[in-house]
Amino acid sequence: MIHPLADCMNPNVPESTNIWQFCVVLPHAQIGENCNICSHCFIENDVVIGNNVTIKCGVQVWDGITLEDDVMVGSNVTFTNDMYPKSKNEDWKLLRTKVCKGASIGAGAVILPGLTIGEGAMIGAGSVVTKDVPAGELWIGNPARFSRKIELK
Repeated sequence: MIHPLADCMNPNVPESTNIWQFCVVLPHAQIGENCNICSHCFIENDVVIGNNVTIKCGVQVWDGITLEDDVMVGSNVTFTNDMYPKSKNEDWKLLRTKVCKGASIGAGAVILPGLTIGEGAMIGAGSVVTKDVPAGELWIGNPARFSRKIELK
């Protein structure tokens, strides 16, 4: 289902995926089955979104971001893809970020570019992730740090 108030330029969105109002989805993004992309989201072209992914309201998924199957992205999470952004910089370098299968990112977290969030990992709300997060760990704070191991399901 693509809400009539969404601007979905992508002809390959599966019917089992929901894209809600006021979303913009560019034409070359790869989006899997049974996803829920909530209102006010922006999905750029060089993006891979797996199956069963939930992206809550107010998230921008920029070029170079991969969200594997079963990922949960809380509202207003901020992804980045350039470590040193400048206006009109023709020499900028795209840094790719991967959020692995079953990981969850809490609302308002900031994910710096070029990182991997491991399988089943969790990022606490409002955390600022500055380095890779191993599988099965909970990271919280600013900067985000290891809190405890969590059970992978």
